[in-house]
Amino acid sequence: MKVIITKDYATMSELTAGIVLEKMMESKRVNLSLTAGSTPEGMYRILLDKLSKIEMDTSLINYYNFDEVPLENERYGLTMSTLNKDFYEPAKIAKENIHELNLENYQTFSRKIIQDGGLDLIVMGVGADGHFCGNMPGTTGFDKDIYSCELVPGSDGFQLVEKITGKTPGPETVTFGPKTVLGAKQLVLIANGEAKAKIIKQVLEGPVTEEVPSSILTTHPNITVILDQEAAQYLNKDLLK
Repeated sequence: MKVIITKDYATMSELTAGIVLEKMMESKRVNLSLTAGSTPEGMYRILLDKLSKIEMDTSLINYYNFDEVPLENERYGLTMSTLNKDFYEPAKIAKENIHELNLENYQTFSRKIIQDGGLDLIVMGVGADGHFCGNMPGTTGFDKDIYSCELVPGSDGFQLVEKITGKTPGPETVTFGPKTVLGAKQLVLIANGEAKAKIIKQVLEGPVTEEVPSSILTTHPNITVILDQEAAQYLNKDLLK
């Protein structure tokens, strides 16, 4: 595990964008799974700027969303609508290069990933409760592949989606499980801000437990954790050597 501490959010975003861009520029098919939400917004702004200034063949770059929360009466769920807005549409990503995970195809999506050559890079954030993708504390088995789970009306998750979108979420979500994520060739975990500091300490210093789902990510042989100083403030200095 490689842990990188940056001075601020902007530097964290720049470094993460650089890793993604380097992967994009490999002269072969590249399969990426990139997070949605507020944490990667800076990364996407930087990527869009850099991609607008260079000439490269993007036909071999493929994208896979790693979770989805369907929204009633909407074509796209929360994750895909955010990725479309923040990156896919402004970057003019071809539809055939976007591989959408949803409730209709999740049971065969693992097979698709394998047939496509596996995932080269997953960039993820971490929740203040330690969740990653849609893997929530106390309900996630580390042996799970891609799976669906109930979203109970009135639950914290249900209310959060309502607050973010102003729309009613569907009754189920779908997500890459730990087994799927750990099968990727490279992982990048990003976090910023004081609100993430306590959970980052738990995630990186252990123990590995299903109560802190992101703790399992530290077992991956090729994971880079990129934090700003606020998110890293409680870490044991020995971890950074």
